[in-house]
Amino acid sequence: MTQEKYTSQIVTARTEWIPGKLFSIVTTKDPAFTFVPGQFARLGLPENPQIDAKPDIWRAYSMVTPPHANELAFYSIVVPDGQFSPRLHDLKVGDAVYIDKTAFGFMTIERFPQGGHLWMLATGTGLSAYLPMLDDPQTWQQFERIILVHGVRQANELAYQDDIARFARTHAANDQQFVYLPLASREPLPGMPQARITSLIESGELEQLAGASLDPALARVMLCGNPAMVKDARKILADRNFAPGRRGVAGTLAVENYW
Repeated sequence: MTQEKYTSQIVTARTEWIPGKLFSIVTTKDPAFTFVPGQFARLGLPENPQIDAKPDIWRAYSMVTPPHANELAFYSIVVPDGQFSPRLHDLKVGDAVYIDKTAFGFMTIERFPQGGHLWMLATGTGLSAYLPMLDDPQTWQQFERIILVHGVRQANELAYQDDIARFARTHAANDQQFVYLPLASREPLPGMPQARITSLIESGELEQLAGASLDPALARVMLCGNPAMVKDARKILADRNFAPGRRGVAGTLAVENYW
């Protein structure tokens, strides 16, 4: 009998951030499953749910929980006509979900040298990759400043704000070490421009809001989220001499593509 590459885990909790649109699930965790903050897992479901049906539809989701937690959590948007996310959303506490035994991805702080400013740029559920990093003392020890930018369409999509504030209270060395910039492109937020992340990079306004410079001599940038944002931001930053690391050479840009 061949050894399966996945384990069956059980949904233990659910959160509806926006009913029918944004949600999180918490599952049990295989004791042998390990990962580095920023990595993602492959979640599987059977196409035709039956008793003992094998998972044949797989999607990638970043872990929201830190590696030391005894559970796993995942943050997702419902793609209305999607094969996977509507069914993931409909799972109830006690239902099974399959999780690959191996974690994937290279968007981790190990890609960057010690020191400097870490810019975490996210749109939508791309935020999830950054949450375990912010819950890791090593991140706060490695970088002098951490700037989290979360771009959404509407203000009610700004999830996990309580957790973000708690991470800063727990780990930040002082009030200057952490900057959180929530941005909504279709709704004004107090004191914040109504704009996309890429537009604010191009105009220089993102640097003004953060009180920090997007200069590759000091800045280390991570991109995670909507593929169009990642593609556009990557090009803008490449024009400013940001580049991924190469073998033996630390980079200034790390990108996650798991769509």
